Amino acid sequence: MEALQNVGIFLVQTLFSLYIGAVLIRFLLALSRANFYNPLSQFLVKITNPVLVPMRRMIPAIGKLDTAAIVLALSLKIIQTFLLVALQGSETSLPVVLLYSVIDLVRTVIYIYIFALVIQAVLSWVGNSQGNPLADILNSLTEPLLRPIRQFVPVIGMVDLAPMAAILLLYIVLIVLQSFGL
Repeated sequence: MEALQNVGIFLVQTLFSLYIGAVLIRFLLALSRANFYNPLSQFLVKITNPVLVPMRRMIPAIGKLDTAAIVLALSLKIIQTFLLVALQGSETSLPVVLLYSVIDLVRTVIYIYIFALVIQAVLSWVGNSQGNPLADILNSLTEPLLRPIRQFVPVIGMVDLAPMAAILLLYIVLIVLQSFGL
């Protein structure tokens, strides 16, 4: 019985996390005005549109914010948390699940940025990232985060230290979030 419980937990965590990640990346790409004709953007659009398009009829955008994507990610995170709690045989309350879900979504966004910055750095080391669809998307995603940091962190020689400073700041935010104990 424990093996089935572990398989259920694994499947719920994996499938929900992948789809929530896709929705959040799509939200962040739209926020940063990334090229949606990029093949990677088109992939995200195709896997998220079946749920987001109907939601947008009921939940309009607020300025540049795709509120339907935020509501979808939060709803999926709440469902995921309730399913995991049920699979573990525990109980919890809606306010606790809501707080945990919001903090976990913020944590996921931070990890998306950290992974994007690391992958972008690796791509810059191997060279010839010009015209690479992944490099273009990563640049669009991370530039709004790096632009203000570059005002304070200088480029030394040919080395841009802004991504390292951004990763350090993002980890500090993760430490602060972890202090909430969730």
